[in-house]
Amino acid sequence: MSDKTWSEAPSRPGDSAAGEPEVTRIEPPRDTRAVLLAGIFVLMLFAALNVAAEIVVPVVFAILLKLLLQPGVRLLGRLRIPQALAALAMIALLFGSVGTAGYLLAGPATAWVERAPQSLPRLEQQLRMFRRPIQQIQQATRQVEKMTETPGEPAKAVAVQGPSLAAYLFSGTRSLLTGFGITVLMLFFLLASGEVFMRRLVEILPSFGDKKQAVELSREIESNISAYLATVTVMNALVGVATGISMWAIGLPDPVLWGALAFVLNYVLILGPLTGVCVFFVSGLLTFDTLWQALLPPGAYLLIHMIEGEYITPMLLARRFTLNPVLVIGSLIFWDWMWGIPGALLSVPMLAVFKIVCDRVRPLAAIGHFLGG
Repeated sequence: MSDKTWSEAPSRPGDSAAGEPEVTRIEPPRDTRAVLLAGIFVLMLFAALNVAAEIVVPVVFAILLKLLLQPGVRLLGRLRIPQALAALAMIALLFGSVGTAGYLLAGPATAWVERAPQSLPRLEQQLRMFRRPIQQIQQATRQVEKMTETPGEPAKAVAVQGPSLAAYLFSGTRSLLTGFGITVLMLFFLLASGEVFMRRLVEILPSFGDKKQAVELSREIESNISAYLATVTVMNALVGVATGISMWAIGLPDPVLWGALAFVLNYVLILGPLTGVCVFFVSGLLTFDTLWQALLPPGAYLLIHMIEGEYITPMLLARRFTLNPVLVIGSLIFWDWMWGIPGALLSVPMLAVFKIVCDRVRPLAAIGHFLGG
């Protein structure tokens, strides 16, 4: 594929009338065979990622955490701390903070779960206004089922026996622990190895221009993704603090728990806030006596999220890079379908990395332009 394929070709000043802005022309790919081969490769790559998700997802998490923790490791290195000890210190700080927060929040979360069965009558009473429409829908559904039934012998019930709940939970716990172990192991060696991979890559590249471009691309990816992850983490923490204060002012018990929940959910675009609105609405129904009071927690959470998502975070991230919101949602849906919740968490950082690579590689410049917001 030539260098002009997928490249942006700005028109010359003489091509446009005086006073009119210059138009950027993007040349379509001319080599049909190369495009078809690239499409087949992409399909095979996605199929392989789906099959090997149990290994690939922890490795991708480790790479992103490496980009987040690498500045801290460099700072400790300037203090004459060995690379391996600096890597261990940053990993212990990260997972120790997460573990401590989980331990402190386990008590309030368990209390809410234990209180849920006793609160079901209260929830039913709060939602009694929706009982009649639901009954009408159920009656209409039964009538449709009767109309579609064919006369004859009644259908025999078939019982499908699946794995027990204990086996399902054990399998899920084992997969989670395996993925966590792979992530921690890969993260340690990525941080401890430092710039070894970049040095080896620079050594095997043929020309000085290629070596320079590889170094610049690596530094730009690390700088932008580290800034993105750090900015998003700080903003999510502020959202959690604001949510906790709002729930305390409204009168919802355990405001620290709800602040932590808002902090975690804010990492998942679109789906996280929607889930948060539903959770806060149910918690309001279980806590307050009237419906308008139950609407206060989800309303406050939605207002905080709108202020953060529409004004503050875009203003902070726009200077580094912007992404097409339609493609962000599409990436979120695709990777959530491919890898589940981990894919939803990884979708935006992976899309940002791909855009940075496309912006720096000339044959892919048009794709980077298309991904931009």
